[in-house]
Amino acid sequence: MPVVPDELKVAIVLFFSLLDERQRWLYAGLESMKLGHGGDRKIADLLGLDTGTVAKGRRQPLSEDVEIGRVRREGGGRKPREKKRRS
Repeated sequence: MPVVPDELKVAIVLFFSLLDERQRWLYAGLESMKLGHGGDRKIADLLGLDTGTVAKGRRQPLSEDVEIGRVRREGGGRKPREKKRRS
């Protein structure tokens, strides 16, 4: 049974919602590569991402600069806040 384009879009969005941050932009980049020219914009619009995020996900695996086991690079994310001390 062939997949209807609307069903495919729903499946992509559902699968995308189950991924962590890094997996999301890598997956978006993969889908963009499959679409070819204009893929970044189409995937960004479908998934509600910035085109730069999709482009980053498309370039990352090709650069072989993927850290296994980490979502963000070392030192990325918010810096820890110091706990307030009672006087």
